Amino acid sequence: MDVLQSFLLGLIQGITEFLPISSSGHLVLGKYILGGDLEAGITYEVVVHFGSLCAILLYYRKLLGDLLMSGVGFLKAPTQKKEDPQVKLIGFILVSMIPAMVIGFTMKDYIEEIFMDPLLVSIMLMVTGLILFLTRFAGDTTKNINLPKSFIIGLAQAFAMIPGVSRAGSTISVSLYLGVKREEAANFSFLMVIPVIAGAMLLQFKEMMEVGVSDAQMISLVVGFLTSFISGYFALKYLIMILKKKGFHYFSYYCWLVGGAGLIYFII
Repeated sequence: MDVLQSFLLGLIQGITEFLPISSSGHLVLGKYILGGDLEAGITYEVVVHFGSLCAILLYYRKLLGDLLMSGVGFLKAPTQKKEDPQVKLIGFILVSMIPAMVIGFTMKDYIEEIFMDPLLVSIMLMVTGLILFLTRFAGDTTKNINLPKSFIIGLAQAFAMIPGVSRAGSTISVSLYLGVKREEAANFSFLMVIPVIAGAMLLQFKEMMEVGVSDAQMISLVVGFLTSFISGYFALKYLIMILKKKGFHYFSYYCWLVGGAGLIYFII
């Protein structure tokens, strides 16, 4: 994968990670169209996701600082801090991780195998479009996240491990179906993915160190990381504004367009 391909795919990742149109699906299709090395896709996928992670950390730096302080306070005085809303949010995030961790550890090899199939990606983009479109019928969205809801949203995150299914689209949509406030749904969606991406990055980093990465590969990975980080930060800000204006379901048309074009191309 050359530097230009890495830049373009990093840009795709940064934008599509936060817009509900499936970053993994776009990376598969993008690498197919650009002629990138699909066999090296998982390593590149995790690195550019790490760029997105850094964008989340920067955007939510104040909230994350508050969560850290509340977490430390809970460890020092659990009885006094157990009703702290920030401590409860930490608990909800941990619960939401469970489905993705179970699927990730038990089906990692299978997921990596289907990751390379652009036809499957096209089909799943159509599914993502349906998930997004149905949010227009979401009723009252004035509720807060609780323990059962956090687990259900975690199931949506695990389902989004299938390439072509948008993680942000699935988790935010399910939150809206459950009546969660729109901004809170977006915030929880991106906070809950922090430990998931961080864990995946650590596992992949270990594999990269064992196999080794050439200087040429390292340059491409750095370019992809920086592009994903910068574009992702601004895409995240844009999505929050759209969600507040209740325009979330409009992304369904884009998913149907890309998914439909993919089906026509790969079947014919």
